[in-house]
Amino acid sequence: MHYFLWITGTILALAWSSRIIDAAFGMPRVADITRPEWDRRPATPNGDPRVSIIVPARNEEDHIRETLTRLLALDYSNYEVIAVNDRSTDRTGEFMAQIAAKPEARGKLKVIQISELPPGWLGKTHAMWTAGKQAVGDWLLFTDADVLFKPETVRRAIAYAEAEKADHVVLLPRMIMKLPGERMMMAFFQTLFIFGHRPWKVGDPKALDHLGVGAFNLVRHSVYDAVGTYQALRMEVLDDMKLGKVIKKSGFAPRVVFGEDLISLRWAQGAFGIVTNLTKNFFALLSFQWWRTVGAVVGVGFLNLGPFLGVWLTHGWMCVPYSVALGSIFLIYCGMSSRSAVRPYYFFLHPIATGLFMYILMRSMFHTLWNDGIVWRGTKYPLEELRKGLV
Repeated sequence: MHYFLWITGTILALAWSSRIIDAAFGMPRVADITRPEWDRRPATPNGDPRVSIIVPARNEEDHIRETLTRLLALDYSNYEVIAVNDRSTDRTGEFMAQIAAKPEARGKLKVIQISELPPGWLGKTHAMWTAGKQAVGDWLLFTDADVLFKPETVRRAIAYAEAEKADHVVLLPRMIMKLPGERMMMAFFQTLFIFGHRPWKVGDPKALDHLGVGAFNLVRHSVYDAVGTYQALRMEVLDDMKLGKVIKKSGFAPRVVFGEDLISLRWAQGAFGIVTNLTKNFFALLSFQWWRTVGAVVGVGFLNLGPFLGVWLTHGWMCVPYSVALGSIFLIYCGMSSRSAVRPYYFFLHPIATGLFMYILMRSMFHTLWNDGIVWRGTKYPLEELRKGLV
């Protein structure tokens, strides 16, 4: 038992301390496009490249008016907005039409109405693919119907993308958090993000790290076509991440950038709102395989609960490696607090967030297996088709 505790503590200490050291050197290399050097127009010979902003929406009547109004107020000179009403049963389509009728939207906002979903497609991927066929931009910007843009967002992002010769730019959003449960879970996700998806490695062609964010996936039109468009991802639940993956694996140049509140959104209301939102996602993240899900639950519990249990159960020198692991987790929380509204003291709720995360993993698996598929925005997608469509 004595040796087991030493070995376990050493593994945890090495795992977490190596990540905090890697992050300490890596995170400063991630560009922040709110900095003064990006407050300019793109340095391109033919003026501002054309950008097509694609906004799929299903039953988004609470958000779509503000989202489109803000997009129409961008200070970029050469863009179009393509809003897709994907079989909404609320007033989403009506509100889109109202915005499109305004003088400032003429020649800038196009609305596509989809009434039927073809077989073999998810609603969202089909909506984005449909819009992509009509887009004329040099760049395509895929975003969500609840994302709030500041006027300079696209101008800064394109200036960065053209200067860095990037093919895909992911702008990390500012999460609007109003309840303690939201902050607790977002802090936990940010910690796992640092551990599992190193944004500073996304641009390294030798690293496997990749990223995509539904709120802001900016991709060259030619690259989007080269990777097979969204037709190649037509049954992918995690379409945003998989778009980043196929772009990276195809040898193109992806980048991840910070942007403070250039884009912002409220992802969910409360901790259990996050549970509900992620129930459809996590089994897909683990390729709809039960054994990988169980393994992930065990691994997450070991990495995140092990340091807390070790400090409590051990004494003397044996406590040191567990303390190193705990200290590394706390330093990650401190580092994250500089870029989010989550304060470092949410570290003390890390075990609770871990338990809730493990519950989400198991809940996602059981719901998907029990229903033989997932129900997303009122549409059921069979598990067999989802497994066949994995990329």
